[in-house]
Amino acid sequence: MKNKINILGLGPGNKEYFLPITQNFIKNSEILIGGKRNIESLGELGEGKQIKYIDKHLEKLVSYIKQNKNKKISLIVSGDPGFYSMVPFMKRYFLVEELNIIPGISSMQYMFSKIGYSYENSDIKSVHGRECDYITPLKLGVKVGLLTDNVNTPQIVAKNLIDNGIRGMIFVGENLSYENEKIISMNLEEMVNIERTFKINVVIVIPSEVKGGN
Repeated sequence: MKNKINILGLGPGNKEYFLPITQNFIKNSEILIGGKRNIESLGELGEGKQIKYIDKHLEKLVSYIKQNKNKKISLIVSGDPGFYSMVPFMKRYFLVEELNIIPGISSMQYMFSKIGYSYENSDIKSVHGRECDYITPLKLGVKVGLLTDNVNTPQIVAKNLIDNGIRGMIFVGENLSYENEKIISMNLEEMVNIERTFKINVVIVIPSEVKGGN
């Protein structure tokens, strides 16, 4: 039986959120592939393994994997591999039957639980290096979760919403699951005037009139 390529989600970051099945696949791997921070977070789990760091040259990564298909390979990603992560990319080059995808807790799941809201009936999007329409669902009373970046910041999001007549609460989570985790909440008008830089973060907006549950 040929080795499958493991795509393993580590969860939000803290080791306590590594699933046992994920840890077992890591222990049994010969090669670990991932971003430097993710690989380093493995600690002793990563000891004795051949390490390949992910960089911007993803096509070279594909070649490396194909050259080492006879070995047990695990691709390590943060959060959930199917949530704005590596699954779509890997499916361009490998058959689904060649992949063993193990989900992790996404940062969005974690964030919704921390602020006490369910995430069914929510509209989950990313403005991390891309544009999307998060205004329409909020106008319809739908909760929205966003992955943001240093261009589409929480302040920019809040201003866009206010300019479109939307009111409600905004929650911003930074360093989720780590000891320096910080989650703040305020109304959209307050967020527009916040003068600070938010690091990599997750944003959830709850419109004033929420439809479809809490």
